Amino acid sequence: MSVTVRVPAKVNVQLAVGAARPDGFHDLANVFLAVSLYDGITATPAADGLRVTCEGPDADQVPLDRTNLAARAAEALAARYGREPDVHLHIAKDIPVAGGMAGGSADGAGALLACDALWGTGASREELLDICAELGSDVPFSLVGGAALGTGRGERLTELEVGGDFHWVFALAARGLSTPAVYREFDRLAEGRDIPEPVADQAVLDALAKGDAAALAVALTNDLQPAALSLYPELGDTLAAGRAAGALAALVSGSGPTTAFLATDAKSASDIAGVLRASGTCRDVRTAVGAASGATVLD
Repeated sequence: MSVTVRVPAKVNVQLAVGAARPDGFHDLANVFLAVSLYDGITATPAADGLRVTCEGPDADQVPLDRTNLAARAAEALAARYGREPDVHLHIAKDIPVAGGMAGGSADGAGALLACDALWGTGASREELLDICAELGSDVPFSLVGGAALGTGRGERLTELEVGGDFHWVFALAARGLSTPAVYREFDRLAEGRDIPEPVADQAVLDALAKGDAAALAVALTNDLQPAALSLYPELGDTLAAGRAAGALAALVSGSGPTTAFLATDAKSASDIAGVLRASGTCRDVRTAVGAASGATVLD
């Protein structure tokens, strides 16, 4: 017997970042949109403890030890229900690795749901979300999907209405960026300035609710983008190439280094992707549509 869960990537259509807190984290107003790039996590009973394997693009960059969020999710669920985490977790990777699209968080949420189904623990949605929040700031949204406003560290979610499809192009960078390093650079760049409390932009929420890509393009913001560009200036060339190709808007996805381009429709997304592939400013290009469903048991 095995259970497979499909879980989506995300793009941040607004990422407002507050000043560093005493615990080192930052308060956020993080508007998530799930998009149709997916990892698959298959949980299979194992007699020899917990094991993680991975296949797919850049699978060699995915840790297979207990630092993997999928492994940590299985251990957390097992501990809560007083059992051993005897399971083989296989990750079929399609979400870009270390790309600011919550691939690791997706794997944690997917493994949690897969193990819950495999072991028959019957955890409530609230319990699963509680474990997700313990695992990481982006993990709860990976479970929920759709669109949501994340506050606190991003783990406290308010689900949002989405009134239509949004078409995206994602350009994958030649190397990764460390999320902690990007936040440290944000703090360095913000030194000596008053950082306002992060709040959701009503224009972003309205554009999502109406399914209005043109309005969303005007409202998109990412407070981490200057820090990502400071650490990885070449991303500016990719952003410029996407804008020149006709993107409604261009921004760094989360902490980067993936760059995201909002398109008018599927044909426009395909055209922008073609130009970006030929631009020499990125190593690969993907297209996707949002909002996508959250973690879903397939079998």
